[in-house]
Amino acid sequence: MPLIIILIILILLIIIANIKIVPQSKNYVIERLGSYNTTWQTGLHLKIPFIERIANNVSLKEKVRDFAPQPVITKDNVTMQIDTVVYFQITDPKLYTYGVENPINAIENLTATTLRNIIGDLELDETLTSRDLINSKMCMILDEATDPWGIKINRVEVKNIIPPRDIQEAMEKQMRAERERREKILQAEGEKKSSILIAEGEKESAILRAEAQKESQIKLAEGEAEAILKVQEATASGIKLLKEAGADNAVLTLKQFEALEKVADGKSTKIIIPSDMQNMAGILTTASELLKKD
Repeated sequence: MPLIIILIILILLIIIANIKIVPQSKNYVIERLGSYNTTWQTGLHLKIPFIERIANNVSLKEKVRDFAPQPVITKDNVTMQIDTVVYFQITDPKLYTYGVENPINAIENLTATTLRNIIGDLELDETLTSRDLINSKMCMILDEATDPWGIKINRVEVKNIIPPRDIQEAMEKQMRAERERREKILQAEGEKKSSILIAEGEKESAILRAEAQKESQIKLAEGEAEAILKVQEATASGIKLLKEAGADNAVLTLKQFEALEKVADGKSTKIIIPSDMQNMAGILTTASELLKKD
């Protein structure tokens, strides 16, 4: 009786030990008697003791591998160091388990050989400026090569491109010369714009001075014309009053001469001459007689 209880307990312990729960994003590859049997996905599973075993515990998450720098030679015979980062994901646990020995090492070696082939067709300048082209070519080639291994290459990135020391120094000198050239160009353009602005300012200033002088002369002329007009209006008013008072033509003519004398005595440059200048001789005679009588 105690032996049966012990056997029952052992059987229960064996059954409990062979109950497996597959977590999320995991797959178990199961072998039965040494050959592939099935792939367990997420959930509860029971393994047959002593007959089945878990051959591989495969994670389906995306993985990242940063591989060490690889020496490559460009088309123009420049040796440089390039390191890459590969993003991949296992899509078929069975192929991943039985497709290739040490899949990560296989991906690293495949990445190195693919990189050498691609860089061998590019010159140094193209290599430094064609990262997107290198990434896309490597991703396409690696994805096709790793498909039989149950691996999907999602992305490949060139992390660093390290040229030889002498090439780096030459590139630094070239970049320094280019920066100095751009600085000189910007300085020359600034001086040019400054000179243009100064010339435009002087031009506008001269135009404004000329316009101000013109306006001043116009105002001065208008003032003189207005003064003459006022004098003539005052004289006309005086003559009109004399006429109304009964003054003869000789007195009126003298008043006109007095008005002319006042106009000519100022700084005016214009003198208005009476329209009856053809009778000047008669007027002067009449004025002379009036003076004698006085």
